[in-house]
Amino acid sequence: MLLPVTGVFAAVLGILMLVLSAYVVKFRLKYNKGMGVTDNPDFQAAVRAHGNLVEYAPIGLIMLGVAEMNGVASGLVYWTGMSLVVGRLLHAWGMINGHGEEHKARALGMVLTWLAMLAAAILLLWNVWQVHG
Repeated sequence: MLLPVTGVFAAVLGILMLVLSAYVVKFRLKYNKGMGVTDNPDFQAAVRAHGNLVEYAPIGLIMLGVAEMNGVASGLVYWTGMSLVVGRLLHAWGMINGHGEEHKARALGMVLTWLAMLAAAILLLWNVWQVHG
């Protein structure tokens, strides 16, 4: 089974992962810190932006992929995936530009991510209920 919709979102999130990884490596080289962080808030924010993506993207992509495989309408999978990707982009941007402090983009990114995960869960449950009663 092909997963063209989920595949696009996995690719975009994979690129974001590489960008955030490179940003963390920049700080690791600058501070000669192979593990952990310094007290530099920008370094801490970079690590957490990367870590947060690692924590949320996999389950979001798994749910999208299962929904797509189970025959959930591709438009619903697409808009749920867009919410996940935009949420992750906004969160990372807000973390980095807010230096780890409160930032509107960071908060909006989390809300969009949570909504995408909730929507994916509802789509999956609805699909299973429709197919298996």
